[in-house]
Amino acid sequence: MSDDSAELLETARKICGLLELLAEDKIAQRDAKLRTALHEIVGKSVAKQKSVLLMNGTRTQTEIHGATSVHKGDLSSMVGKLQKAHLLDGDAKRPKLAISIPPNFF
Repeated sequence: MSDDSAELLETARKICGLLELLAEDKIAQRDAKLRTALHEIVGKSVAKQKSVLLMNGTRTQTEIHGATSVHKGDLSSMVGKLQKAHLLDGDAKRPKLAISIPPNFF
């Protein structure tokens, strides 16, 4: 990728981040039921919360387990529950949240 392309991509990512900040209230209203379900499934476990924040579709469950202290069985079970609640997109092997959440969601 050329320097100009990389700079343009970085600028686009910054703009996207700013738009998400501005729209957070509307996104929260739209996704209220799904966000409530997410809170119920994840609970108060800090390890589970950290693992959910890593679910962007680029990491496998094994990689998420390695980056957090969540138990493999708990992670697998949680991914199954998230999938059943329609909170995941795509393959459960590389979980990706179907809704956007801010970094301070939990």
